[in-house]
Amino acid sequence: MPTYETCTHFTHDWKHLTPVQRRRFTRVVREAFVPDLRAGRLFRPGLRVKGVRAAAGVYELTWAPDGRATFTYGREHRNSCHIIWRRIGTHDILHRP
Repeated sequence: MPTYETCTHFTHDWKHLTPVQRRRFTRVVREAFVPDLRAGRLFRPGLRVKGVRAAAGVYELTWAPDGRATFTYGREHRNSCHIIWRRIGTHDILHRP
């Protein structure tokens, strides 16, 4: 099972999401993102996971039409992938990923 942690910016951003946005992000992570990580395959196209051009080593995940989250890979924990969630919100977060 992949492990994760959140950066301060992510926690701050999370508080500004609506309950509907929070549920949607959580559902996408549980039903698509984590299963793809576990399987060790490329992410499904609908997640649109790709590198952020302005920030080396930072990736973005699309979880809604205007819902984005950025993350990096951390050191493996218990022989499992470790995700560090950096930002979450609309496309605007990509100005400071």
